[in-house]
Amino acid sequence: MFLMQGWGRLRRMLARGGPAPAVAHGAGGIRRVGHREYVGGLWEELGRLQFDFLVAHGLRPGHYLLDVGCGCLRGGVHFIRYLDPGHYCGLDKEPLLLEAGAAELGPGLMRAKCPRLHRADDFDCSAFGVRVHYGLAQSVFTHLPAPLVAACLARVRPAFLPGGTLFATFFECAAPRRNPARPHDHGYFAYTRPQMEDFGRRAGWHAEYLGGWGHPRGQQMMRYALP
Repeated sequence: MFLMQGWGRLRRMLARGGPAPAVAHGAGGIRRVGHREYVGGLWEELGRLQFDFLVAHGLRPGHYLLDVGCGCLRGGVHFIRYLDPGHYCGLDKEPLLLEAGAAELGPGLMRAKCPRLHRADDFDCSAFGVRVHYGLAQSVFTHLPAPLVAACLARVRPAFLPGGTLFATFFECAAPRRNPARPHDHGYFAYTRPQMEDFGRRAGWHAEYLGGWGHPRGQQMMRYALP
């Protein structure tokens, strides 16, 4: 069962503007190209990369994990198999992607592993009912304007246990650029290292730039940690 959250609170924060990429944003785009292509393809490669990265950085079966922008569980299928039942918390704004993710996992693993899948467009994690040790926002900030990057970091923070860590990817640029004003799942948004560090510090995180982690499209990695 998916826990449902109303649409639109964060979208109203943003001004309209800028042309949309070729693939439609949201349900129309998902239906047009399919869930695996909608989230960027490279299904096995990127799913496994996420999993291997977090395990190398300390994720263990008994930990709770928050997967921000989990989509159709490209990484989630690996995390859910690995983690103890009920320890995976997947957050996404698109119900069609969450439904596709459940189908990718299959009814047997859904029953055995009881992943917590929550649909929200405002990064509200309260419905999960647990606090987490680790978090991942893979290819989320690459599609968001600065106000929503800052909002995400602030709003997921209460879901973490003391000492918790959120890893987040981004496209790095050498100087601040004019990103689109509105989020888009197939838009391109890039930030400087100081911008990414500042987003985290202002939300109460200790921000650390990790840089390259083997992403095939060149996304860089940040680590946001709580005391």
